Amino acid sequence: QVQLVESGGGLVQPGGSLRLSCTASGMIFSIYDMGWYRQAPGLERELVTRITSGGSTYYADSVKGRFTIYRDNAKNTVYLQMNSLKPEDTAVYYCNAKASILLSRVNDYWGQGTQVTVSS
Repeated sequence: QVQLVESGGGLVQPGGSLRLSCTASGMIFSIYDMGWYRQAPGLERELVTRITSGGSTYYADSVKGRFTIYRDNAKNTVYLQMNSLKPEDTAVYYCNAKASILLSRVNDYWGQGTQVTVSS
Protein backbone atom coordinates (compact mmCIF):
# COMPACT_ATOMS: atom_id res chain seq x y z
CA GLN A 1 0.00 0.00 0.00
CA VAL A 2 2.98 2.31 0.57
CA GLN A 3 6.05 2.20 -1.61
CA LEU A 4 9.34 4.01 -1.04
CA VAL A 5 11.68 4.60 -3.96
CA GLU A 6 15.21 5.90 -3.44
CA SER A 7 17.44 7.58 -5.98
CA GLY A 8 20.69 9.51 -6.10
CA GLY A 9 23.27 6.93 -5.15
CA GLY A 10 26.46 6.37 -7.07
CA LEU A 11 30.23 6.62 -7.06
CA VAL A 12 31.86 9.73 -5.65
CA GLN A 13 35.39 10.72 -4.67
CA PRO A 14 36.34 11.41 -1.05
CA GLY A 15 35.32 14.92 -0.12
CA GLY A 16 32.56 14.96 -2.69
CA SER A 17 28.81 15.30 -2.29
CA LEU A 18 25.67 13.39 -3.15
CA ARG A 19 21.99 13.97 -2.57
CA LEU A 20 19.68 11.03 -1.99
CA SER A 21 15.94 11.26 -2.51
CA CYS A 22 13.14 9.03 -1.28
CA THR A 23 9.57 9.42 -2.46
CA ALA A 24 6.59 7.68 -0.89
CA SER A 25 3.55 6.72 -2.90
CA GLY A 26 0.41 4.68 -2.46
CA MET A 27 -2.61 4.83 -0.22
CA ILE A 28 -1.00 7.15 2.31
CA PHE A 29 -3.00 8.74 5.08
CA SER A 30 -0.16 10.20 7.13
CA ILE A 31 3.62 10.03 7.15
CA TYR A 32 5.26 10.49 10.51
CA ASP A 33 8.98 9.91 10.99
CA MET A 34 11.21 9.46 7.95
CA GLY A 35 14.82 8.48 8.02
CA TRP A 36 17.86 6.96 6.40
CA TYR A 37 19.68 3.80 7.42
CA ARG A 38 22.78 2.27 5.93
CA GLN A 39 24.39 -1.14 5.87
CA ALA A 40 27.91 -2.07 4.86
CA PRO A 41 28.94 -5.67 4.07
CA GLY A 42 29.31 -7.74 7.24
CA LEU A 43 27.86 -5.03 9.48
CA GLU A 44 24.47 -4.42 11.02
CA ARG A 45 22.11 -1.85 9.63
CA GLU A 46 22.57 1.46 11.41
CA LEU A 47 20.46 4.56 11.71
CA VAL A 48 22.06 7.52 9.97
CA THR A 49 19.46 10.22 10.46
CA ARG A 50 15.76 10.75 10.94
CA ILE A 51 13.27 13.59 10.88
CA THR A 52 9.84 13.79 12.49
CA SER A 53 6.73 15.25 10.95
CA GLY A 54 7.36 18.32 13.10
CA GLY A 55 10.88 18.79 11.79
CA SER A 56 12.94 17.50 14.71
CA THR A 57 16.10 15.76 13.55
CA TYR A 58 18.59 13.22 14.79
CA TYR A 59 22.04 12.49 13.38
CA ALA A 60 24.46 9.73 14.17
CA ASP A 61 27.75 11.07 15.52
CA SER A 62 29.59 9.71 12.50
CA VAL A 63 27.72 11.99 10.09
CA LYS A 64 26.95 15.01 12.25
CA GLY A 65 28.02 18.23 10.57
CA ARG A 66 28.35 16.58 7.17
CA PHE A 67 24.87 15.23 6.38
CA THR A 68 21.57 17.09 6.35
CA ILE A 69 18.10 15.56 6.24
CA TYR A 70 15.09 17.51 5.09
CA ARG A 71 11.64 16.76 3.74
CA ASP A 72 9.06 18.15 1.37
CA ASN A 73 5.72 17.04 2.72
CA ALA A 74 3.82 18.23 -0.36
CA LYS A 75 5.85 15.79 -2.45
CA ASN A 76 6.01 13.01 0.18
CA THR A 77 9.76 13.14 -0.26
CA VAL A 78 12.71 13.09 2.12
CA TYR A 79 16.22 14.06 1.08
CA LEU A 80 19.68 13.33 2.43
CA GLN A 81 22.34 15.84 1.46
CA MET A 82 25.75 14.26 2.01
CA ASN A 83 28.85 16.47 1.99
CA SER A 84 32.51 15.80 2.75
CA LEU A 85 32.01 12.13 2.02
CA LYS A 86 34.48 9.61 3.41
CA PRO A 87 35.28 6.05 2.32
CA GLU A 88 33.66 4.77 5.51
CA ASP A 89 30.36 6.20 4.28
CA THR A 90 30.28 3.47 1.64
CA ALA A 91 27.14 1.40 2.15
CA VAL A 92 23.70 0.63 0.85
CA TYR A 93 21.41 3.40 2.04
CA TYR A 94 17.80 2.57 2.86
CA CYS A 95 14.90 4.96 3.23
CA ASN A 96 12.48 4.29 6.07
CA ALA A 97 9.10 5.80 6.85
CA LYS A 98 6.60 5.36 9.62
CA ALA A 99 3.26 5.87 7.95
CA SER A 100 -0.37 4.88 7.98
CA ILE A 101 -2.91 4.24 5.29
CA LEU A 102 -6.54 5.14 5.80
CA LEU A 103 -8.12 3.28 8.74
CA SER A 104 -4.91 1.44 9.60
CA ARG A 105 -2.25 1.53 12.31
CA VAL A 106 1.19 3.01 11.84
CA ASN A 107 3.64 0.68 10.12
CA ASP A 108 7.26 0.79 9.04
CA TYR A 109 8.01 0.89 5.32
CA TRP A 110 11.35 0.44 3.58
CA GLY A 111 12.85 1.29 0.25
CA GLN A 112 14.93 -1.18 -1.74
CA GLY A 113 18.18 0.67 -1.10
CA THR A 114 20.64 2.65 -3.16
CA GLN A 115 24.39 2.05 -3.27
CA VAL A 116 26.75 4.84 -2.23
CA THR A 117 30.43 4.21 -2.92
CA VAL A 118 33.10 6.69 -1.84
CA SER A 119 36.43 5.88 -3.47
CA SER A 120 39.29 7.56 -5.26
